[in-house]
Amino acid sequence: MRRNKHRSNRDLSSSLSSGRMPKKRIGVLTGGGDCPGLNAAIRAVTKTAILHYGMEVLGIKDGYLGLIENRYTTLSYEDVSGILTEGGTLLGSSNKANPFGYPSPSGKLRDLSGAVLENVKMMELDGLVCIGGDGTLTVAYKLYKKGLRLVGIPKTIDNDLGATDVTIGFDSAVITATEAIDKLHTTAQSHHRVMVIEVMGRYAGWLGLYAGMAGGGDIIIIPEIPYDIDKVCKRVTERHKSGKRFSIVVISEGARPKGGNMVVKKIVKDSAEPVRLGGIGNKIASDIENLTGLETRVTVLGHLQRGGSPSPFDRMLATRLGTFACGLLARGKFGRMAALKGQDIRAVELKDAVRSIRRVSRSHPIIKSGLAVGTSFGI
Repeated sequence: MRRNKHRSNRDLSSSLSSGRMPKKRIGVLTGGGDCPGLNAAIRAVTKTAILHYGMEVLGIKDGYLGLIENRYTTLSYEDVSGILTEGGTLLGSSNKANPFGYPSPSGKLRDLSGAVLENVKMMELDGLVCIGGDGTLTVAYKLYKKGLRLVGIPKTIDNDLGATDVTIGFDSAVITATEAIDKLHTTAQSHHRVMVIEVMGRYAGWLGLYAGMAGGGDIIIIPEIPYDIDKVCKRVTERHKSGKRFSIVVISEGARPKGGNMVVKKIVKDSAEPVRLGGIGNKIASDIENLTGLETRVTVLGHLQRGGSPSPFDRMLATRLGTFACGLLARGKFGRMAALKGQDIRAVELKDAVRSIRRVSRSHPIIKSGLAVGTSFGI
């Protein structure tokens, strides 16, 4: 691990006298929940910085926790070779280390953003790449407003970041969830059961919608469309009476019944997102079984959706976003995020990316397609 090796005045004088400027140094971190494609993004940033711009790269350990505790390592070309296909993040991550609300031993939240800026100064960073979702990039925007030179790269399996069409990790998670639904289809048919599959998706149902449609879900329930349990049970009963003695129900963890609330599993007080969801799958399964008399089973995919090797699409997306973000830093275009717009990678303002969560509209074309082929959305 590299420890605060400052570029000395002698090095600066030598560089100036020879007509060369000191080599620029940038940092890269991954924050929030992990997902497939993070290592591909780190690789893209690092290799582009070294090969194309002649920069040094520091990898910040465990997201913002590394900036708070001044923990980092130098990343070489060799360090990031061979990690394109690996899941997770070689730098580590944290979804609790919010510099603007960091818990003290007594539990009181402290603002350590000033210490972060001091540590960045000690590292002599000319810029920082923050790879993360809504929480990570919201913190990044706040740090940018305090003077930190940075850019963002969007990642989240929820695919709910504004100002980009797709985020790193989403496609891989859809594949994982779809494969699980495919496997549960056969056992549902064999045992004539109702199978409930709970996927991630706190406030946005993109993962449930895409995986549910791709996996042939009979009923798809997402946070944006509160469900009517009577309508759900009616659909299950109709299928059973018509000779289709099984049903597949795909439900997002943040879904809720009409007039009801999300099911909260627990509260983690020292987390930037203290509410931990979990249990909606069991609730709806119990309701279906009690109201229809049909045997119902639940599978909660949980963190399985975050793991594994990134899909080819995520590898390519992470590479394109990473190289583009490095270019933004090199040109001094701070306070921006690399985003996919159609087929193009473009720079968008960080404030636009985190202004609001991108949710599924009831008029979305995929919802319309689902309704056209007989998919129920619990309404």
